[in-house]
Amino acid sequence: MSALPPRLPLSPDEIARVVTTFYAVVREHPGLGPVFAAHVTDWPAHEAKVAAFWRNAILHERGYDGNPLAVHKAAGNVRAPMFAIWLSLFDAVLWKELTPMQAQGWSALAHRIGAALRQGL
Repeated sequence: MSALPPRLPLSPDEIARVVTTFYAVVREHPGLGPVFAAHVTDWPAHEAKVAAFWRNAILHERGYDGNPLAVHKAAGNVRAPMFAIWLSLFDAVLWKELTPMQAQGWSALAHRIGAALRQGL
């Protein structure tokens, strides 16, 4: 565990629950589902990696080793406008699964990261 305090009052279990719920929604989405399906063959592994990313960003855990921008660029079928859809779906899950304070804080962080990724593409 890091010496830094968490950015938000979230537990690893809450992070995992949001990630799992979110990707269940994504898989059913007519626009994003096929984009993810073209690259993700092991959903539990993908969700674990994304949960590690968020635990790093929120709880300062050091279990994530990746480069989200490079991965999204290398995918070849990810377009900047898709991030607005992604964020809208993510926000809906946050507000359903978490307290308003948790949802608002995580949403703000996700929007900052999403803007950086969108700009990087």
